This record gives sequence, C-alpha cells and structure tokens, in this order.
Amino acid sequence: MKIIDKDRFWLKIIYIVSAVLSMVIAFLIIGPRPSGVEGALDVSSLPKVNVILNMGTALLLLWGFSLIKNKKQELHKKIMLSAFGTSTLFLVSYVIYHWFKSGPKIYTGEWSTIYFFILISHIVLAAGILPLAMITLYRGWNSQLSQHRRIARITLPLWLYVSVTGVIVYLMLYGFQL
Repeated sequence: MKIIDKDRFWLKIIYIVSAVLSMVIAFLIIGPRPSGVEGALDVSSLPKVNVILNMGTALLLLWGFSLIKNKKQELHKKIMLSAFGTSTLFLVSYVIYHWFKSGPKIYTGEWSTIYFFILISHIVLAAGILPLAMITLYRGWNSQLSQHRRIARITLPLWLYVSVTGVIVYLMLYGFQL
C-alpha cells in the first residue's frame, strides 16, 4: 500500500471514529436511557476524576510543547502520547458518567453568560479536537514531521483551550471541591 493510500485509509478511520464518538456523546447527554440505568452505578466522584484528567492533559501538553522547543523529540513523543492517554481516559470517564447520570449538572451561578460562552465553545472545540489530535498523533507517529508541525500548530492551542475550559466549567459548576 502506497503512503498516500495508507494516509487516506487512516484519515478515513480517524474521521469515522471522531464522528461516531461525537454522536455517542451527544446521545448520552440528551438521549433517552433504558429504565434502571440512571443511578445503577455511583458516578458522583467522576467529575473530580475528569477535572484532574483535564488538568493533567493541559500540563502534559505544555510540557510536551516545551520539550519539542528544546529539541527533545523522544521525550516529546512520550509526553504527547501521555496527553493523548489522559484525554482518552477523560473521554471514557465522561461517557460512563453521562450514561449512569441523567443529563448535565445545571449551572446556578451569577455569571451565566460567561459560563454558557465557555461551555459552548468548549463543546464545539472538543468535538473538533477528536480528529485533530488523532491526525496530529498519526502524523508524528509516522514521522511525517512537516505535516505534523503544520497541524500541531492548530491542534495544540485548541486542545489546551478545551482542557483548560473543561477545568473552568468544573470550577463554575462545583467550586474548588477536589
């Protein structure tokens, strides 16, 4: 299989996985649940797990960026894979939380306009990060460095924004309860 055909194949897989995950997450948040699922598992601690994973992802992304700026490519790869791993764990935890808990927590604070701006931008960009992060990882993994750098310049700030705004949303909903 030629490189271009291989790239097309994997890019299609990335787009399909991203679309399916986005639809599953949307369904879990707004869709109906089978009777008996809500509350069948105590998921009350998962928002804390999720905020820790988001903070960890943000720190790993910054560390990975620092490493590549200092030409430490091998450690950069490991740290960025770790950031992808914490993001993946976040996504699994988030899906579990929303499957066993009905609907999102309602914001009751005084800054609803700011909250909803942050939340909506977070949600939209989080959906976009799915394919961007996977393509960036794919390009780096396959040593397509010029393409990797080009997409990483877009992916990094968006991924950081999603990770940090995830923490901000948590703080606005739950305060500093860790």
